[in-house]
Amino acid sequence: MTTRIVPSVLPADFSRLGEEVRLLEKAGVDRIQWDVMDGRFVPNLTMGPDVIASVRPLVTLPFEAHLMVADPDRLLPRWLDAGCGMVIVHAEAAGHLHRTLGDIRERGGSAGVALNPATPPSAVEHVLDLVDLVLVMTVNPGFGGQRYLPSMAAKIRRVRELVDATGRDIEVDGGISPDTIGSASAAGARTFCAGSALFADRDAIGERVAELRRLAAEARR
Repeated sequence: MTTRIVPSVLPADFSRLGEEVRLLEKAGVDRIQWDVMDGRFVPNLTMGPDVIASVRPLVTLPFEAHLMVADPDRLLPRWLDAGCGMVIVHAEAAGHLHRTLGDIRERGGSAGVALNPATPPSAVEHVLDLVDLVLVMTVNPGFGGQRYLPSMAAKIRRVRELVDATGRDIEVDGGISPDTIGSASAAGARTFCAGSALFADRDAIGERVAELRRLAAEARR
């Protein structure tokens, strides 16, 4: 089973964003997640599609946009045009989730759906035919550097039961580190979004990526 490490750019040095994404590619990550926050669905503001588009030519890694926004449909084409092959929307934010996911696919993107910690897996049970992954938030979205919520392991297991027959991926996001990745992996996650744990030492990101892969694999044995 493939383990995928997907760094969040939230802890990156935004004054050197081009250098940072090149550093991540050199470290051997699988793709890059762009945490898009609107100040409404979550209390912070981050980047827009023009920022993402500005660094898209610098690396060959796939990009995913994690839309922590109140109205994901309004700018949906912009994220795809910026070079994000996957767009992840929150089940809590999409007024018509089925329609939103279908729109992403019709525009040529891969679709993901995210679940906040308090949102049950049943919220995505009837749209699994339209998604490529389910993202289980293991913190409440909106801030980097939060602690992993151990209670989410049971939720990851339930989502794994739902997606096993479909071949869909499960990504986890929030507090992923060498101390927590084993719990998420044993529960059924295969893709891990990490931010602070990778950027804590920019000179050792490659070693940290390799360590996370190893620990995730060991937890599944």
